[in-house]
Amino acid sequence: MRQFFGMSQSGNLAEALDGLENPQFIMLMSGSAQFETHVKTLARRYPGVPSIGCIGMSYDIKMVEEGVGIIAFLDGVTAAANVLEQASTMPIKYIERLEEDMRRVGGAEDDTVCIDFCTGNDACVLSTINTVLKRKKISLVGGTGDAGKVSVNGRIYEDAVVYALVRNMGGRVKTYKENIYHKLGNYRFIASDTDKENYVIGTLNGRPAKQVYKNILHVTDEEILTQTFQNPFGKVNGDDTCIISIKEVRGDALACYRQVNDSDVLILLQLGDYEAIVHRTIENICHDFPKRSAVFSVNCLFRYKLFCERGYMQTYLDEMSELGSHAGLIGYGEHYNNRFVNQSMTCVVFE
Repeated sequence: MRQFFGMSQSGNLAEALDGLENPQFIMLMSGSAQFETHVKTLARRYPGVPSIGCIGMSYDIKMVEEGVGIIAFLDGVTAAANVLEQASTMPIKYIERLEEDMRRVGGAEDDTVCIDFCTGNDACVLSTINTVLKRKKISLVGGTGDAGKVSVNGRIYEDAVVYALVRNMGGRVKTYKENIYHKLGNYRFIASDTDKENYVIGTLNGRPAKQVYKNILHVTDEEILTQTFQNPFGKVNGDDTCIISIKEVRGDALACYRQVNDSDVLILLQLGDYEAIVHRTIENICHDFPKRSAVFSVNCLFRYKLFCERGYMQTYLDEMSELGSHAGLIGYGEHYNNRFVNQSMTCVVFE
């Protein structure tokens, strides 16, 4: 298979699509002002080609911050794209669509992946999708777009998750997740007074969450939202850690980008040597896949901001391009199998 990336910094879709012929699957990442127009135009230009889209920034060897980016797979993939509606309340109502697409695409653990773009309620959505994917041990990579809109096959949805099942007809696929944080000290917190709907942590070990965070890290209220780039919370999940970013201060509580429940056990994380970790990820991929056709990744918005602040973002894209054709989305939350994570990178590699 082969991956195509086209972009226009000005949002000119025709420019982004220049040279794309006979795609077998398309992903659209567009600015909010032109998203609806781009969705309709894309469907007219490539009728019958499965596609998903969201509002967000994209990249290959350069960032596309305000314009439009197109990622397409061709020359050797089978794909089906669809939607689960009512993501905030009842996505399971539409699960037969995914089941039917699984039958149509076929495939197995080593040659098929699910890619999704979501508007929110990520944890519930991923649990729903996983009820089907786990039957064949098919992995998932995806993320949350901006502005509460996603698209599939020329139609725009709100409160939904759009997905594509992609089967590599010429080789393997494998997913990866990169965490650039490690545990800080021996802090262990029991969350309580949480608001699950709004992702709010009220207290940690019986004390106001804001004050606990401030006292440990010696920061002011105003510094909390930038300190989370270096010190997010973490929730241990088996041998993995899910990163939980702080979104805003609400009185004495902290609102996050990921749901926290009463009695959840949290730890505090510290930013590690991200350059060394990125190099290790690249080495691991090269070891697993001596020959690579494509790499599609989702990088968290907070990672993007951190890398930009430290002058590393362009270096990061240059280093990832050593893998070959690498392109992706800046997401507002990252999906990895049945897990919703923050401040991470997830990707799928095609042989």
